[in-house]
Amino acid sequence: MQAVNGADKPEEQVAALDKYAQEHADSKFMPCVYEYYTMTYLKLNNYDKVVEYGEKGLASNYKDAMLMLNILKGYVGSGKVADSVFDVINQAPDVIKAESKPTKPSTVSDAEWQKALEENAAQAKDELAYVVYAFLQLIPRVSDPNKRIERLDSFAKTFPEEAQKNAAQINFVYFLAYSNVANKPDKVMEYGEKTIAADPNNLVAHNLLAYDYAVGRTNPDKAVDYAKKAIDLAQQMKKPEGFSDVQFKQEQDNQLGMAHLSLGYATFLRLVAAKSKKLQPAIDELKTAADLLGANPELQGQALYYLGYAYESGAPVNHKAAIEALSKAAGLQCSWRAPADELLAKVKKAANEEE
Repeated sequence: MQAVNGADKPEEQVAALDKYAQEHADSKFMPCVYEYYTMTYLKLNNYDKVVEYGEKGLASNYKDAMLMLNILKGYVGSGKVADSVFDVINQAPDVIKAESKPTKPSTVSDAEWQKALEENAAQAKDELAYVVYAFLQLIPRVSDPNKRIERLDSFAKTFPEEAQKNAAQINFVYFLAYSNVANKPDKVMEYGEKTIAADPNNLVAHNLLAYDYAVGRTNPDKAVDYAKKAIDLAQQMKKPEGFSDVQFKQEQDNQLGMAHLSLGYATFLRLVAAKSKKLQPAIDELKTAADLLGANPELQGQALYYLGYAYESGAPVNHKAAIEALSKAAGLQCSWRAPADELLAKVKKAANEEE
């Protein structure tokens, strides 16, 4: 420890730790060495090494708040995630609480002890705040939606007050997770609505809900309302830091295009339900969507397919425009290619029979 603390540079501290680890690999103090490795590599911004030695410390059953916080910092900084880090998050409150209330030494006065406890409580509050921050940074990195939901449930149980304080973000992550889980439409709508209730200006939530309500045919009226709000929010978008003008324009067009797609299809459904053949309002929205979604072949193909269908369903029927839209859809690399080809053949046949 004299060699580590006496070193002027982090690199020299690492060298001192390496020397001790090589000469005393079986020492009972190795868990402490792993903790010091994490502290030193944090100074060097070497997050992979922080994680590596943090995991070694955890494997030795060394339960220490500093080690836990350092490994969380390592994962947050590295851009990576692992199952073990969520175990750290769940265990952290008990470890932090225990460390903040140690046994009173007999040599310390009551006044000094009270002051020490107050300082410990303030430190514990800061430490728990970082644990919550780390969770919110790490949970979007969990790719498996079912596992993500599991982690969210566990967090809500372990940190009920913090889950409530961060309801907008927590509900949004739930919403995105359930959106990728089959046969959970009720949960999708539930957490989508909760997200918007907590964050009325969440553009992505408005857009995804509008799409689900429209394409899922569950509620075209709600789809129209959410899509219109999404259009308003997308028009007010501001370029995020680090985005080029081209990147920002593409993202804004994608959000606007998705909103117009949902609005167009929901409008089509409402007109058809009213037994109206005057489908121009839906056609206008779908055309706008197709024009905006050039960077998103999947959604553009969907917009073009619906557009072709609308041209063919209205009065008067517009075979030429339907063929043009469906041909474009059939030429895209997307899941709408085959349906577009199939409908295109039917439209061409109908057009030939009328000539």
